[in-house]
Amino acid sequence: MNRIFVTIALFVSAVTLSAQTKTAREEIKENPYLAGANYVDYDRQLPDFQYTKAPKGYVPFYFSHYGRHGSRWLIGKDDYERVLRPLRKARQEGKLTREGQEALRQLEVFNKTTNKRLGDLTTVGERQHHGIGKRIAEHFPEIFVKTKGLHIDARSTTVNRCILSMIAECEELMAANPTARIHNDVSESLQYYLNQNWEGIVKENGRSAREERHAFAKKCVHPERLNTVLFNDQQWVHDSIDANMLMRHLFQVVINMQSHDNAPDMINLFTNDEIYDLWRQGNAEWYVNYGASPLSKGVMPFSQFNLLTNFIETADTCLAIGKPQATMRFGHEICVLPLACLMELDSCGIQVERLEDVENHWRNYKIFPMACNIQLIFYKPKKGNGPILVKALLNEREATLPAGATDTPYYYKWEDLRNYWTKKLNDFKNL
Repeated sequence: MNRIFVTIALFVSAVTLSAQTKTAREEIKENPYLAGANYVDYDRQLPDFQYTKAPKGYVPFYFSHYGRHGSRWLIGKDDYERVLRPLRKARQEGKLTREGQEALRQLEVFNKTTNKRLGDLTTVGERQHHGIGKRIAEHFPEIFVKTKGLHIDARSTTVNRCILSMIAECEELMAANPTARIHNDVSESLQYYLNQNWEGIVKENGRSAREERHAFAKKCVHPERLNTVLFNDQQWVHDSIDANMLMRHLFQVVINMQSHDNAPDMINLFTNDEIYDLWRQGNAEWYVNYGASPLSKGVMPFSQFNLLTNFIETADTCLAIGKPQATMRFGHEICVLPLACLMELDSCGIQVERLEDVENHWRNYKIFPMACNIQLIFYKPKKGNGPILVKALLNEREATLPAGATDTPYYYKWEDLRNYWTKKLNDFKNL
């Protein structure tokens, strides 16, 4: 990778993060649930919504969006049982401490709620999308409130939690404008851009950084103290279970409790240092697998080649029509995360050589919590001629873009940005 580019990228990242006076460790200590990364409850990080005013005479007229489903139960058929099995075994053999017995009791009670619910949207997740839909209408009334017969094209992947998330947002948009005409579509024919990786990227590059990721994980996962909390026989632990995996799997279950109303709060099973280290390991892994990491040749964001192409081509059509309208897309975090990197929102597209340094420039919980979303809002002059401008929001926060800067922060010339993204996609396709 070009070292000059790396230096520039790191400088941009440093400038972007300069307003963040807190380290990741400090942020997670204040709010341990941020360590959940893609399990973070969206509403834990709402911004102040003090948006920069558009240049004089400009009004919003087109809204383009991709959003992840809201909070959910864990997905894997073994995600809960693989935690319960070793604890049940320890109970049967008399190896649980009092704290271990209580932890197992709480997990068993909660486990009953997971029956036939794996991957389902929770009430927390539904609430997140009602809030997002309501705020979209409030923040851009010129499009969503004042336009009679507003056309909204809303499309979702074929997964139930995504469909229900789409419905929740559309309900709020319809409530804000009963005259709106909303077209909802769910089809396998849409999967190629709503939920599909660019062919070959993950297969060819996912293995290249495996050794470094595993080495870094060993530095971050230390179950020794937790073992003494849960089990009364450390030799039995060594001989009978994989303590490293139990710690990681238990943390996954515990940290995702924030996806539920009235779920047990078990975060105190882990110390602040353990929570931070577990997040740090996951943050690096997500970066290598979906970010622009040099360890994966910087190509992982291009997994969303089709999705960004759809943003561009759909904008071309809607801008040519010139009437206020909206395009809503609903899918998954494994699309939002690399798309934010591909679009180069803020410092999402940063390239960092050492896994130890990733957290200083790239923090996954700021990019892809539950219900994460990318919004592009297009502006045109209310009167007369002028360039089309666009503003990006990442999780409803104003984000910088890589091309088309104007004198007004966060507002960019669409033609310049479109050309930049198109060239970037074409250059990759022609490699």
